[in-house]
Amino acid sequence: MCQCCCSAEPVVDPKAQKLAGVFSKYRGEKGALIPVLQAAQEIYGYLPKEVLESIARELKMPLSKVYGVVTFYAQFHLKPRGRYVIRVCQGTACHVRGASQIMEALQEKLAIKDGETTTDLKFTLESVACLGACGLAPVMMVNDETHGRLTKDVVLKILEQYE
Repeated sequence: MCQCCCSAEPVVDPKAQKLAGVFSKYRGEKGALIPVLQAAQEIYGYLPKEVLESIARELKMPLSKVYGVVTFYAQFHLKPRGRYVIRVCQGTACHVRGASQIMEALQEKLAIKDGETTTDLKFTLESVACLGACGLAPVMMVNDETHGRLTKDVVLKILEQYE
């Protein structure tokens, strides 16, 4: 209970509770940093500074080491990401078949650039080296769903499914 005259229960952040569970699972384990970072990102959607500080404190390591790992691996994100992450392939087959026009159409429609997230946190747009679906070029993924043989018109219709 709080210290004032009311009988209110303290407000507990459910995300912080989940993170505490992660800490107790990995406490004392060698090599726990990456799984803890992955779990934290799963909980928060990205890795805010306060979470990185908590991880450093709990794993008894310098914040600089935690930050170094986070910035080294592309899987970790320091900024909030959209509910829908759009990855546009820029590989050779996709490039030859118009991936740059697909990216331009997405940037124009979403009013963001490569690597940015819409202000409503609905979409994040990223270019990637290859999605491994060259036969469907040009290709993009929205979260785990692959869309191929794209044109500007097709891309705009696909976006409508997620709005």
